[in-house]
Amino acid sequence: MKEILEDFNVEKGFELILEYGIPLVKAILIFIVGRWLIKKALKLTRKIMLARDYDITLEKFLLNLIKWGLWILLIITVVGTLGIQTTSFAAVIAAAGLAIGLALQGSLSNFAGGVLLLLFKPFKIGDTIEAQGVLGTIKEIDILQTKIITPQRKLAIIPNGPLLNGNIINFNAEGILRCDTTIGVSYDANITQTLEALRKLVEDHPLVLKDPAPQIMVAANADSSININVRPYTLTDDMWTVYWYLQENFKPTLDAIGVDIPYPHQVEIQKKG
Repeated sequence: MKEILEDFNVEKGFELILEYGIPLVKAILIFIVGRWLIKKALKLTRKIMLARDYDITLEKFLLNLIKWGLWILLIITVVGTLGIQTTSFAAVIAAAGLAIGLALQGSLSNFAGGVLLLLFKPFKIGDTIEAQGVLGTIKEIDILQTKIITPQRKLAIIPNGPLLNGNIINFNAEGILRCDTTIGVSYDANITQTLEALRKLVEDHPLVLKDPAPQIMVAANADSSININVRPYTLTDDMWTVYWYLQENFKPTLDAIGVDIPYPHQVEIQKKG
Protein backbone atom coordinates (compact mmCIF):
# COMPACT_ATOMS: atom_id res chain seq x y z
CA MET A 1 0.00 0.00 0.00
CA LYS A 2 2.83 2.35 0.84
CA GLU A 3 4.54 1.59 -2.45
CA ILE A 4 1.33 2.26 -4.38
CA LEU A 5 0.90 5.60 -2.57
CA GLU A 6 4.48 6.60 -3.29
CA ASP A 7 4.07 5.70 -7.00
CA PHE A 8 0.86 7.71 -7.08
CA ASN A 9 2.56 10.79 -5.54
CA VAL A 10 5.48 10.59 -7.97
CA GLU A 11 3.12 10.21 -10.90
CA LYS A 12 0.95 13.08 -9.68
CA GLY A 13 4.02 15.23 -9.15
CA PHE A 14 5.16 14.67 -12.74
CA GLU A 15 1.72 15.55 -13.97
CA LEU A 16 1.72 18.78 -11.99
CA ILE A 17 5.18 19.64 -13.31
CA LEU A 18 4.07 18.99 -16.89
CA GLU A 19 0.85 20.91 -16.40
CA TYR A 20 2.16 23.97 -14.56
CA GLY A 21 5.93 23.85 -14.59
CA ILE A 22 6.53 24.02 -18.34
CA PRO A 23 4.14 26.95 -18.92
CA LEU A 24 5.72 28.72 -15.94
CA VAL A 25 9.21 28.23 -17.39
CA LYS A 26 7.97 29.47 -20.78
CA ALA A 27 6.40 32.51 -19.14
CA ILE A 28 9.62 33.34 -17.29
CA LEU A 29 11.68 32.99 -20.48
CA ILE A 30 9.22 35.13 -22.43
CA PHE A 31 9.35 37.78 -19.71
CA ILE A 32 13.17 37.84 -19.65
CA VAL A 33 13.51 37.96 -23.44
CA GLY A 34 10.67 40.47 -23.76
CA ARG A 35 12.21 42.81 -21.21
CA TRP A 36 15.52 42.64 -23.08
CA LEU A 37 13.79 43.37 -26.39
CA ILE A 38 11.92 46.33 -24.88
CA LYS A 39 15.19 47.89 -23.69
CA LYS A 40 16.75 47.38 -27.12
CA ALA A 41 13.68 48.82 -28.89
CA LEU A 42 13.64 51.91 -26.66
CA LYS A 43 17.38 52.43 -27.14
CA LEU A 44 17.04 52.17 -30.93
CA THR A 45 14.02 54.50 -30.94
CA ARG A 46 15.89 57.07 -28.84
CA LYS A 47 18.86 56.92 -31.23
CA ILE A 48 16.58 57.49 -34.25
CA MET A 49 14.89 60.45 -32.56
CA LEU A 50 18.24 62.03 -31.71
CA ALA A 51 19.40 61.58 -35.30
CA ARG A 52 16.25 63.27 -36.61
CA ASP A 53 16.43 66.06 -34.01
CA TYR A 54 13.03 65.45 -32.42
CA ASP A 55 11.80 67.97 -29.89
CA ILE A 56 12.75 66.87 -26.37
CA THR A 57 9.12 67.05 -25.17
CA LEU A 58 7.91 64.92 -28.06
CA GLU A 59 10.82 62.51 -27.59
CA LYS A 60 9.97 61.85 -23.93
CA PHE A 61 6.28 61.45 -24.69
CA LEU A 62 6.79 58.98 -27.55
CA LEU A 63 9.33 56.94 -25.60
CA ASN A 64 6.94 56.64 -22.65
CA LEU A 65 4.08 55.73 -24.98
CA ILE A 66 6.12 53.02 -26.69
CA LYS A 67 7.47 51.77 -23.37
CA TRP A 68 4.05 51.32 -21.75
CA GLY A 69 2.55 49.85 -24.89
CA LEU A 70 5.28 47.21 -25.13
CA TRP A 71 5.07 46.38 -21.44
CA ILE A 72 1.29 45.89 -21.63
CA LEU A 73 1.76 43.62 -24.64
CA LEU A 74 4.45 41.65 -22.81
CA ILE A 75 2.33 41.21 -19.68
CA ILE A 76 -0.66 40.01 -21.72
CA THR A 77 1.60 37.52 -23.53
CA VAL A 78 3.06 36.20 -20.26
CA VAL A 79 -0.39 35.85 -18.68
CA GLY A 80 -1.65 34.01 -21.76
CA THR A 81 1.31 31.62 -21.62
CA LEU A 82 0.31 30.67 -18.08
CA GLY A 83 -3.05 29.54 -19.42
CA ILE A 84 -5.07 32.49 -18.15
CA GLN A 85 -7.70 33.80 -20.56
CA THR A 86 -6.64 37.27 -21.77
CA THR A 87 -9.74 38.10 -23.82
CA SER A 88 -11.62 39.64 -20.90
CA PHE A 89 -8.45 41.38 -19.75
CA ALA A 90 -8.01 43.04 -23.16
CA ALA A 91 -11.71 43.96 -23.23
CA VAL A 92 -11.41 45.72 -19.88
CA ILE A 93 -8.40 47.71 -21.13
CA ALA A 94 -10.26 48.68 -24.31
CA ALA A 95 -13.36 49.73 -22.38
CA ALA A 96 -11.31 51.78 -19.96
CA GLY A 97 -9.52 53.46 -22.86
CA LEU A 98 -12.84 54.30 -24.53
CA ALA A 99 -14.28 55.75 -21.32
CA ILE A 100 -11.20 57.88 -20.72
CA GLY A 101 -11.25 59.02 -24.35
CA LEU A 102 -14.86 60.17 -24.14
CA ALA A 103 -14.28 61.95 -20.83
CA LEU A 104 -11.22 63.76 -22.11
CA GLN A 105 -12.33 64.42 -25.67
CA GLY A 106 -11.33 68.10 -25.67
CA SER A 107 -8.03 67.43 -23.95
CA LEU A 108 -7.25 64.62 -26.37
CA SER A 109 -7.80 67.02 -29.28
CA ASN A 110 -5.27 69.41 -27.73
CA PHE A 111 -3.00 66.47 -26.96
CA ALA A 112 -3.07 65.26 -30.58
CA GLY A 113 -2.50 68.83 -31.75
CA GLY A 114 0.53 69.13 -29.48
CA VAL A 115 2.04 65.90 -30.82
CA LEU A 116 1.57 67.06 -34.42
CA LEU A 117 2.99 70.51 -33.65
CA LEU A 118 6.10 68.96 -32.11
CA LEU A 119 6.37 66.45 -34.94
CA PHE A 120 5.92 68.73 -37.98
CA LYS A 121 7.32 71.91 -36.37
CA PRO A 122 5.42 74.71 -38.12
CA PHE A 123 7.19 76.96 -35.61
CA LYS A 124 9.75 76.67 -32.81
CA ILE A 125 10.54 78.44 -29.57
CA GLY A 126 11.65 82.01 -30.32
CA ASP A 127 9.64 82.35 -33.54
CA THR A 128 7.19 85.20 -33.95
CA ILE A 129 3.80 83.98 -35.15
CA GLU A 130 0.25 85.20 -35.64
CA ALA A 131 -2.46 82.64 -34.85
CA GLN A 132 -5.92 82.57 -33.28
CA GLY A 133 -5.95 86.37 -33.26
CA VAL A 134 -2.72 86.54 -31.22
CA LEU A 135 0.60 88.01 -32.39
CA GLY A 136 3.71 87.25 -30.37
CA THR A 137 6.84 85.20 -29.77
CA ILE A 138 6.72 81.52 -28.88
CA LYS A 139 7.83 80.99 -25.30
CA GLU A 140 6.93 77.34 -24.69
CA ILE A 141 5.33 74.43 -26.57
CA ASP A 142 3.68 71.88 -24.30
CA ILE A 143 1.71 68.77 -25.18
CA LEU A 144 -1.64 70.48 -24.46
CA GLN A 145 -0.97 74.18 -25.02
CA THR A 146 1.40 76.76 -26.48
CA LYS A 147 2.52 79.87 -24.61
CA ILE A 148 3.11 83.14 -26.51
CA ILE A 149 4.56 86.45 -25.32
CA THR A 150 2.82 89.37 -27.03
CA PRO A 151 4.60 92.67 -27.91
CA GLN A 152 2.95 94.16 -24.79
CA ARG A 153 4.68 91.43 -22.72
CA LYS A 154 1.40 89.66 -22.03
CA LEU A 155 1.31 85.87 -21.76
CA ALA A 156 -1.15 84.25 -24.17
CA ILE A 157 -1.94 80.54 -23.71
CA ILE A 158 -3.51 78.85 -26.75
CA PRO A 159 -4.80 75.24 -26.73
CA ASN A 160 -2.96 73.16 -29.31
CA GLY A 161 -6.10 71.74 -30.93
CA PRO A 162 -7.50 75.07 -32.22
CA LEU A 163 -3.96 76.34 -32.85
CA LEU A 164 -3.15 73.47 -35.21
CA ASN A 165 -6.51 73.62 -36.99
CA GLY A 166 -6.34 77.39 -37.61
CA ASN A 167 -4.19 79.60 -39.81
CA ILE A 168 -0.61 80.13 -38.63
CA ILE A 169 1.60 82.93 -39.94
CA ASN A 170 5.27 82.37 -39.09
CA PHE A 171 7.35 85.53 -39.45
CA ASN A 172 10.65 83.66 -38.99
CA ALA A 173 10.14 80.80 -41.44
CA GLU A 174 11.95 82.43 -44.40
CA GLY A 175 14.48 84.38 -42.37
CA ILE A 176 13.66 87.73 -44.05
CA LEU A 177 10.72 90.15 -43.91
CA ARG A 178 9.49 93.06 -45.99
CA CYS A 179 9.23 96.27 -43.99
CA ASP A 180 6.09 97.98 -45.32
CA THR A 181 5.80 101.76 -44.85
CA THR A 182 3.88 104.48 -46.65
CA ILE A 183 4.60 108.21 -46.87
CA GLY A 184 2.36 110.88 -48.39
CA VAL A 185 3.87 113.84 -50.29
CA SER A 186 2.40 117.00 -51.76
CA TYR A 187 1.04 117.15 -55.31
CA ASP A 188 3.59 119.92 -55.91
CA ALA A 189 6.49 117.47 -55.33
CA ASN A 190 8.84 116.32 -58.08
CA ILE A 191 7.99 112.61 -58.01
CA THR A 192 11.19 111.42 -59.72
CA GLN A 193 13.36 113.39 -57.29
CA THR A 194 11.25 112.21 -54.35
CA LEU A 195 11.55 108.53 -55.31
CA GLU A 196 15.32 108.87 -55.72
CA ALA A 197 15.70 110.52 -52.31
CA LEU A 198 13.63 107.82 -50.61
CA ARG A 199 15.54 105.05 -52.41
CA LYS A 200 18.85 106.52 -51.23
CA LEU A 201 17.49 106.74 -47.66
CA VAL A 202 16.61 103.06 -47.76
CA GLU A 203 19.68 101.72 -49.55
CA ASP A 204 22.14 103.60 -47.31
CA HIS A 205 20.93 101.71 -44.23
CA PRO A 206 23.30 98.78 -43.48
CA LEU A 207 20.49 96.46 -42.36
CA VAL A 208 18.53 96.73 -45.61
CA LEU A 209 19.12 93.77 -47.94
CA LYS A 210 20.31 94.25 -51.51
CA ASP A 211 18.58 91.06 -52.64
CA PRO A 212 15.60 91.18 -52.77
CA ALA A 213 15.90 94.81 -53.82
CA PRO A 214 13.87 97.47 -52.01
CA GLN A 215 10.59 98.51 -53.60
CA ILE A 216 9.80 102.25 -53.81
CA MET A 217 6.77 103.16 -55.93
CA VAL A 218 3.77 105.45 -56.12
CA ALA A 219 0.88 103.59 -54.51
CA ALA A 220 -2.03 105.98 -54.91
CA ASN A 221 -3.04 109.49 -55.93
CA ALA A 222 -5.11 110.22 -52.85
CA ASP A 223 -7.37 113.20 -52.12
CA SER A 224 -4.70 115.40 -50.55
CA SER A 225 -1.41 113.57 -51.16
CA ILE A 226 0.53 111.26 -53.42
CA ASN A 227 1.16 108.11 -51.37
CA ILE A 228 4.46 106.34 -51.89
CA ASN A 229 5.11 102.79 -50.69
CA VAL A 230 8.60 102.22 -49.26
CA ARG A 231 9.27 98.49 -48.89
CA PRO A 232 12.80 97.36 -48.02
CA TYR A 233 13.65 93.75 -47.12
CA THR A 234 15.54 92.94 -43.91
CA LEU A 235 16.48 89.99 -41.78
CA THR A 236 13.61 89.08 -39.49
CA ASP A 237 15.31 90.36 -36.33
CA ASP A 238 16.16 93.70 -38.01
CA MET A 239 12.71 94.60 -39.32
CA TRP A 240 11.61 96.88 -36.49
CA THR A 241 14.99 98.64 -36.38
CA VAL A 242 14.63 99.58 -40.05
CA TYR A 243 10.95 100.49 -39.63
CA TRP A 244 11.57 103.00 -36.85
CA TYR A 245 14.61 104.38 -38.70
CA LEU A 246 12.45 105.15 -41.74
CA GLN A 247 9.70 106.76 -39.66
CA GLU A 248 12.27 108.99 -38.01
CA ASN A 249 14.03 110.03 -41.23
CA PHE A 250 11.21 110.44 -43.76
CA LYS A 251 10.59 114.09 -42.90
CA PRO A 252 14.28 115.23 -42.74
CA THR A 253 14.93 113.53 -46.09
CA LEU A 254 11.96 115.22 -47.76
CA ASP A 255 12.70 118.57 -46.10
CA ALA A 256 16.19 118.46 -47.62
CA ILE A 257 14.76 118.42 -51.16
CA GLY A 258 11.94 120.85 -50.41
CA VAL A 259 9.08 118.32 -50.50
CA ASP A 260 6.15 118.91 -48.17
CA ILE A 261 4.20 116.25 -46.30
CA PRO A 262 0.51 117.28 -46.38
CA TYR A 263 -1.36 117.57 -43.11
CA PRO A 264 -4.72 119.07 -42.12
CA HIS A 265 -4.74 122.83 -41.53
CA GLN A 266 -7.14 124.64 -39.29
CA VAL A 267 -7.92 128.19 -40.33
CA GLU A 268 -9.30 130.46 -37.65
CA ILE A 269 -11.82 132.97 -38.96
CA GLN A 270 -12.23 136.09 -36.89
CA LYS A 271 -15.53 137.89 -37.04
CA LYS A 272 -15.41 141.64 -37.41
CA GLY A 273 -17.35 143.45 -34.79
